[in-house]
Amino acid sequence: MPYGMYISAEGASVQSRRLEVIANNLANVDTVGFKRELAICQARYAEAIQMGLQPPGLGTIEDVGGGVELQQTKTDFSPGTLRRTEVPTDLAIEGEGFFLVQKGDQQYLTRAGNFRLTADGQLVTQQGYNVLSDARTPVVINPAAGPWQITPEGLVSQAGGAAQALAIVRPPASAGLTKVGENLFRLEGEPEPVAAEKRRVAAGYLEAAAVRPTLEMTALIEAARLFEANINLLRTQDQMLGGLINRVLRV
Repeated sequence: MPYGMYISAEGASVQSRRLEVIANNLANVDTVGFKRELAICQARYAEAIQMGLQPPGLGTIEDVGGGVELQQTKTDFSPGTLRRTEVPTDLAIEGEGFFLVQKGDQQYLTRAGNFRLTADGQLVTQQGYNVLSDARTPVVINPAAGPWQITPEGLVSQAGGAAQALAIVRPPASAGLTKVGENLFRLEGEPEPVAAEKRRVAAGYLEAAAVRPTLEMTALIEAARLFEANINLLRTQDQMLGGLINRVLRV
């Protein structure tokens, strides 16, 4: 098979996966606290150079290049805009930090603050996972005990009860976050608490998805055209190869 067909096939595969990432971003444009993904594409050397069989820069056919590859998908943690809901259990973090929630025996980070109260007063996510305090215990609010509020510092205060501080944490500089679905992130290691002077929680607000539909649509059109161009190149090279084989066979 001609080398160009391999390059075109890989290019079509990369753009196909890029289309999936962009489509997922657009599908979550109304998801609270959603962070968009970026498909990081990178030019690659020819296979012989990639395998270490030849060094680059010799001026041979291997220096033509090996097309493009999808190096990784990366999460863009830029904050979304805040939207007022006036629902007391809706919370948004202004600035850095994540809420800490408990799912089974695992703890996860999230920016989605569309919480709710259960019948027994536990503050939970939409999926029913406990929202944790800075003591790593579930936050419990007793509606029958009187009025309650969540202060801008992230303190849950209620008449006749001790104030509970919501766990507002961030990953250490050397640790990364991995998306695990349901707007949750898994952290390898122990999260660090956000300093008291940097804790900013807006009650009655939600953080919108950090997705700009116009930019995503532009990227979607670009990726679709590149995918189509690679498919057309594959088709052209296949026709050329077929014509060459037919001429050889006739001779």
